Amino acid sequence: MAKKSAVEKNKARARLADKFSAKRAKLKALAKDESLSLEERFKARLKLAELPRNSASIRIRNRCEVTGRPRGYYRKLKMSRISLRELGNEGQIPGLVKSSW
Repeated sequence: MAKKSAVEKNKARARLADKFSAKRAKLKALAKDESLSLEERFKARLKLAELPRNSASIRIRNRCEVTGRPRGYYRKLKMSRISLRELGNEGQIPGLVKSSW
C-alpha cells in the first residue's frame, strides 16, 4: 500500500488540473497564436506562469486504484500488475485466466 499522503496529493493535483484545464488551454492558445503581438503573447505566458504548478495535467501520476502503487500501472485497467495478478488468481476479474505450463 502506498502512503496515504502521496495518494491524496495526487488526487488534489487531479482536481486542480480539472479546475484550471479550460483556463490553461485558453492561455496556451493565446501564447502560441502567431497573429497576436509579441506583448500580448508574453502577457499570456506570464498569466500561464501564475497558475498553480499542480494544475498542470503532466504532474498527475498514474496510480493503482486498489493499492496506490505508482509503478507497473496498466492504463486500461487502472491498476498495477501486482493487484491484477492477485485479483486474477482469486477469480475477481472476468475473462482473466491464470496461465500454467
